[in-house]
Amino acid sequence: MRAAALAGGLHLFNLRGKELLPVVQGGMGVGVSAGRLAGTVAGFGAVGTLSSVDLRRHHPDLMEATASLEGPAAKRQIDAANLVALGREISKAREIAGGRGLLAVNVMRAVNEYQHYVTCALECGIDAVVVGAGLPLDLPELARDFPDAALVPILSDARGVQLVVRKWEKKGRIPDAIVIEHPKLAGGHLGASKVADLGDRRFDFDVVLPEARAFLRAAGLEGKVPLIAAGGIASRDDILRVQALGASAVQLGTAFAVTTESDAHAEFKRVLAEARPEDIVEFTSVAGLPARAVRTPWLEKYLRLEPRLQSHAHAKEHCTMWFDCLANCGLRDGNSQWGQFCIDKTLGFALEGRPEKGLFFRGAGRLPFGAQVRPVQDLLAWLMAGTMPPAGQGAAA
Repeated sequence: MRAAALAGGLHLFNLRGKELLPVVQGGMGVGVSAGRLAGTVAGFGAVGTLSSVDLRRHHPDLMEATASLEGPAAKRQIDAANLVALGREISKAREIAGGRGLLAVNVMRAVNEYQHYVTCALECGIDAVVVGAGLPLDLPELARDFPDAALVPILSDARGVQLVVRKWEKKGRIPDAIVIEHPKLAGGHLGASKVADLGDRRFDFDVVLPEARAFLRAAGLEGKVPLIAAGGIASRDDILRVQALGASAVQLGTAFAVTTESDAHAEFKRVLAEARPEDIVEFTSVAGLPARAVRTPWLEKYLRLEPRLQSHAHAKEHCTMWFDCLANCGLRDGNSQWGQFCIDKTLGFALEGRPEKGLFFRGAGRLPFGAQVRPVQDLLAWLMAGTMPPAGQGAAA
């Protein structure tokens, strides 16, 4: 695929001395991008990313031991189980990748156990740690004992790039790469302060990429911090466009979520793949961030009830799941401006393929193969060579 990429005018991507295909598979939780998907993507010479959140859901023994726990001690046991699961999934991904490509773990800054997820991933020998859903200003300190691991923040505008780089420089590190995620196009939690800001011009790639490059040049970091464009990427032409603007690589989420090797249920893939533009909606998550998802029966009902739920918001004695997954939670903390649902529970139902109960995050853009579920190899071949591989056996789990 490297030869096809180069023949088509694409530039390869260098991260920490590894020459890679210019494609990063985004981290998707809960459990959508676990060991199988990340390992497969890395195995083709790209960047495969595990999402760190609640990976115990892929391990029946860990779920059996923790799913019914209640009381103050539950959080500690659930958190411990998730760290065990993260280690298992990293090992699985490494075995599948076979030493090829690069493996990353995505950690949301907004989760309560952020520090422990980062430390666990690093101790397990992960190649890179990617952090979004908040500014990871403390990541250099957490990774101080792991100088060979790449540190990659997810940001959305040039101001964020400047802030993180300046803060990190004072701590003796610079980002090894920066994901520039367009909140108008990406899926899941989005890098804008509120839904009304999603279309702000400062997020457009033709604005933010040149501005970020200009800052890096002025800071003496030109060529040292590759930029990765995320959101709305669906073809080689899209990659050529953002590379011409200064990006070194691209990140895709939904397109990988609907591949054969995605770690989610087949029904999850069907819901995402068959969603039309009018089926995709933006709203405020329980984490207080704008979010984008498919208007499933559950989300339709929630959005209808949201004003009433917010009007009755109040602080709870404890987390619904006794998990306290988020550092700040609209439901638990009674924040009437934020979402009023349990995000871990609804994302877990999505992973299981249950649209009547689940929250199905999805990007806004078109998918390369429409409603088809294809292997990772087909997706990468399309992105690198610009030719449509013949359809295989159709949708698969």
